[in-house]
Amino acid sequence: MSETTPKGFVDLTASIVSAYVSNNATTAAEIPALISQIHAALVRVSNSGTEAAAEPAKPAVSIKKSMTSEYLVCLEDGKRFKSLKRHLRSQYNMSPEQYR
Repeated sequence: MSETTPKGFVDLTASIVSAYVSNNATTAAEIPALISQIHAALVRVSNSGTEAAAEPAKPAVSIKKSMTSEYLVCLEDGKRFKSLKRHLRSQYNMSPEQYR
């Protein structure tokens, strides 16, 4: 979310509220509360987003258990593969070097 300015939050809130109202039955009395709830949620998410990103990711399995003679286990999601290259590129847009 690159629009963290107050104007950016207002624009995002307006877009979300207009999309919601166009697809759901709402009364005019409900719209101000909806606007304030969505704006508060955007502010809360933008403030907590930097804290959550600071935590390092934990592997799905231990590194020792991720390699066997029959398969490799992806540390990102714990799925088993004979080759991780295609999975890493399609699911996480990562090269093998970035994964290492």
